[in-house]
Amino acid sequence: MLERWLRRSRQDTDDAELRILFCCMGNICRSPTAEGVVRARLDIAGLAERVQLASAGTHAHHIGSRTDPRAQAAAAARGIDLSRIRARRITDEDFVRYDRIYAMDRDNLRNLQRSCPDDLRHKLALFLQHAESFDEDEVPDPYYGGPAGFERVLDLIEDAADGLIRDLAQQLK
Repeated sequence: MLERWLRRSRQDTDDAELRILFCCMGNICRSPTAEGVVRARLDIAGLAERVQLASAGTHAHHIGSRTDPRAQAAAAARGIDLSRIRARRITDEDFVRYDRIYAMDRDNLRNLQRSCPDDLRHKLALFLQHAESFDEDEVPDPYYGGPAGFERVLDLIEDAADGLIRDLAQQLK
């Protein structure tokens, strides 16, 4: 199965130079928010055609579900559309396909590390390593909280997205 996927992935028609996957637990709050924010920032930076983005969850609780309506509303208020993103679970093929896989927190990073082949673990990191204005290294899960939690998630993700875009602009010169 993996060999068939590898053959197919080599024949991809997209021109992406870099593939990035964002991961949280259920892929309905934090990781789709990161995907949407980074996609918007890439577009502004003129890098959208060069970087492919996706998001996934480490658990299968919400497969096929839309992004949480509260995350969509908070993002929409900042001009970010998350309406087309559907939850999915990370697959073995994702560890091969994506160049960078960013976890939203340490628990999900550990889950990814357990699933990822040893020789591909260098692709795994916490997304907030790119944040410049905040000292946190984890994006908190807003699922059981109120609107303020979703706003905080967006603040953190926007900061990390800006740092990531600066790094990508240098890397993809």
